[in-house]
Amino acid sequence: MHTTSQAPIDGTGSPSSAVPTPQDAPATGAAPAREAARATVALRERVGAYVALTKPRIIELLLVTTVPTMILAQGGLPGLGLILATLVGGTLAAASANVYNCYLDRDIDQVMNRTKRRPLVTGEVSPRAALVFATVLGVVSLVWFALLVNVVSAWLTFAAIAIYVVGYTMILKRRTPQNIVWGGIAGCMPVLIGWSAVTGSLSWAALALFLVIFFWTPPHYWPLSMKFKRDYANAGVPMLPVVADDRRVAVEMVVYSVAMIASSLALWPLAQMTWVYGVVATALGAWFLASCLTMLRRARVKADGNGGKVGEMKVFHASITYLTLLFVAVAVDVFLPL
Repeated sequence: MHTTSQAPIDGTGSPSSAVPTPQDAPATGAAPAREAARATVALRERVGAYVALTKPRIIELLLVTTVPTMILAQGGLPGLGLILATLVGGTLAAASANVYNCYLDRDIDQVMNRTKRRPLVTGEVSPRAALVFATVLGVVSLVWFALLVNVVSAWLTFAAIAIYVVGYTMILKRRTPQNIVWGGIAGCMPVLIGWSAVTGSLSWAALALFLVIFFWTPPHYWPLSMKFKRDYANAGVPMLPVVADDRRVAVEMVVYSVAMIASSLALWPLAQMTWVYGVVATALGAWFLASCLTMLRRARVKADGNGGKVGEMKVFHASITYLTLLFVAVAVDVFLPL
């Protein structure tokens, strides 16, 4: 006997609405979907917070100097595996140093407009988690270099982390206006690490590259410090632009720029570069020095009460362009048939 199903009848004689209709079915999966979406967003934000602690933009600039150095040390293109191993290890090491820096400077980061949104200040990452993260990155980078590159590079990497974390962040930064000069040694280490990764040793040419970055660091960083000197003053950090007037800062930038250019030209005979590199290094050096001299002129006019801005950020951006193009010239010169 054939029967047809009917909806249950409620007390009024009408079909009961308790039975879900087909239109209601999609709603049963909506809540889990929303929860999954929220979890995905939360995970993305958490990963982003940890990445922010590593200061990726600084790491990019460090790596720009590493590959050309390796090419020069090899006299050609090193093996891709060695390049990747060195870059990965260098990234991990720089990330470790930067996270340690954020951990140690979290008290002054919260009073500086430029840094008050960092994850340790906002609470996105706890101090303990950041300390563990920095330590793991550092240990992994050292083991990575020792196993996949060589022991010399591993020791140089350890030195780079120690100089930045202990030498700069813990000792120099809050005590002397020359903090960035000597603390900047850590930023010079990638060229030594890159050179030793290829050769297993160091050379005078590697030292010349080291000195280029050493003397480049003050005229690169001080313009940024000038822009944010009120922040540094509020935080009690005696950056040179905080304790000296613009004219003195500009004078010192010119002096360091001259030393930087001399170091870049010393590389010419030491690494047996071609005349092309010599011309490019001279032209780039003259251009950057001119930008520093322009800033000095404006600073003098400002000191006399006849001017306003000194154009510090133009020099800051020019410094990045200078270093990038100089190291491109280092890499290209190796392949020129001259």
